[in-house]
Amino acid sequence: MMDFAILYNYLGVKKMNGILQLLGRIMLALIFVIAGVGKLTDPAGTAGYMQAMGVPTLLLWPTIALELLGGLAVAVGFKVRYAALALAGFSVLTAIIFHSNFAEQMQSILFLKNIAMAGGLLLLAVGGKTAYSVDKS
Repeated sequence: MMDFAILYNYLGVKKMNGILQLLGRIMLALIFVIAGVGKLTDPAGTAGYMQAMGVPTLLLWPTIALELLGGLAVAVGFKVRYAALALAGFSVLTAIIFHSNFAEQMQSILFLKNIAMAGGLLLLAVGGKTAYSVDKS
């Protein structure tokens, strides 16, 4: 098992923190990019699910754009505050709209997953620029 203290001593605190910030951004972004690609490959199925949940299907393409572009922006560190805030709001809204049937355990878990993602994104938004980021400020 790798001891993080050894890595910190070897790489230095600043470099190790930067690596962890990059990994954190990528990990937060991954679910949005994958979900956006999934919706892009089956827009009819996604539109049907949205309609069944009472969400207008005209929001399909803006949703795909937000997930793909927002996720990629967070991953590469471009306009991170804006992207993180948008994705946090999106995560809370989708939790409420799609996962608020608390009688089903899986829906409760998905609701909490979305809320947890929103929390991580809000922390990222507050922190702003991170290491290995496209943004310069």
